Amino acid sequence: MLNTRTAGILLAAVQLFSGRSALADSYSDTVTLFKNSGASASFFNTCYGYAVFPTIGKAGLVVGGAHGKGRVYLHGKYVGDASVTQLSVGLQAGGQAYSQIVFLEDERAFKDFTSGHFEFGADASAVAITAAAQASAGTAGASAGASGGKKDAVTAGSYHNGLAVFTIVKGGAMYQATVAGQKFEFTPQSQ
Repeated sequence: MLNTRTAGILLAAVQLFSGRSALADSYSDTVTLFKNSGASASFFNTCYGYAVFPTIGKAGLVVGGAHGKGRVYLHGKYVGDASVTQLSVGLQAGGQAYSQIVFLEDERAFKDFTSGHFEFGADASAVAITAAAQASAGTAGASAGASGGKKDAVTAGSYHNGLAVFTIVKGGAMYQATVAGQKFEFTPQSQ
């Protein structure tokens, strides 16, 4: 499928887009951004836990990928680190950076997510909060959303199989009609 050179170029592009800007404050800034959005704000009061990814970099040209690092919280307390990786195949070109939050509704959803390796099912969906429209579906994941802007966002989204996912586009431009899925890895906080 992918030759080594193509995979290397793709990985470099994803890492470039996902850059590591001011990590100390990026988590709290991202949480604050989602708390101030009408679309995701109420989930902080009802969720069991959540995973926040300040920057996920995505790039593609027929074959695409995305990667980002995040933190996992249980009842608002930091409990470990997470990473997300996405591979996609289909009509796509460009690059984009976005923030993502995954709300975990209950203990079962939290345990599933933090079991080490977690993958979205085909029926997962995400709500896009900022001025962007996107849609994709695949064997391991699906997402769709559109809105006018983060200040104009209205309450939207709901839990599905214990998860609620929201994204905020940070920059870039990407055209896509792809098959993709997101995989997560969790590492507990070292004591």
